[in-house]
Amino acid sequence: MNQSRLRSALLAATLVGSTALAGCGVNTIPTKEEQAKAQWAEVQTQYQRRSDLIPNLVATVQGYAAQERGVLVDVTQARASATQVKVDASTITNPAAFAQYQQAQDKLSGVLGRLMMINEKYPELKSNENFLALQSQLEGTENRIAVARRDYNESVRSFNTELRTFPGVFWAKTMYSAEKPMNLFAASDTAQSAPTVNFNIAAPGGAAKSSGPAPTTGAPAPSPAAAPGAPAK
Repeated sequence: MNQSRLRSALLAATLVGSTALAGCGVNTIPTKEEQAKAQWAEVQTQYQRRSDLIPNLVATVQGYAAQERGVLVDVTQARASATQVKVDASTITNPAAFAQYQQAQDKLSGVLGRLMMINEKYPELKSNENFLALQSQLEGTENRIAVARRDYNESVRSFNTELRTFPGVFWAKTMYSAEKPMNLFAASDTAQSAPTVNFNIAAPGGAAKSSGPAPTTGAPAPSPAAAPGAPAK
């Protein structure tokens, strides 16, 4: 009987202790960490979705606008660079690796913007059903990427704040001393301005090939806004 009472008392003490610890926030740091990691996985998923769309998009554009090979090469190379950056769960606490990943993805975003503007020069491409479908999928994916990055940043801010404020800071210095602050996505310089397009494609022999009308000798070249399709300065 005494042993039974002792076991009951120990069980009750354990339950009370667990409840007290939970109430003090001992589980908050790992909970927020898992939430941030889940959002990080979603970011990677959406970037992979975009990467998977690019080969078909490049092939479709090439069929109608092969002369824009400079842009097509840039997109292909940027995609290759982005996919070569290896990331895992540890990337979000490694500033150098995280910056490399973001820079590669931001560069790909920039050249994709140039590629999507090509359709204004080619009515047949602009009305191609396959191109329109890919364009729609790419736009949808870009929106998902923006949402995924936003949600990730919110989760990371919550986690990082928990590491620095009471009572989280107490647990961070005792039970979770190995935990590091996570990195945030920041808006790139190119993301804050509209992409520019240069349709001057180098022809064999080094001569520049322009799809727009050549300016009259001695006269200023028309600006892109005044004459769509003209070479960008």
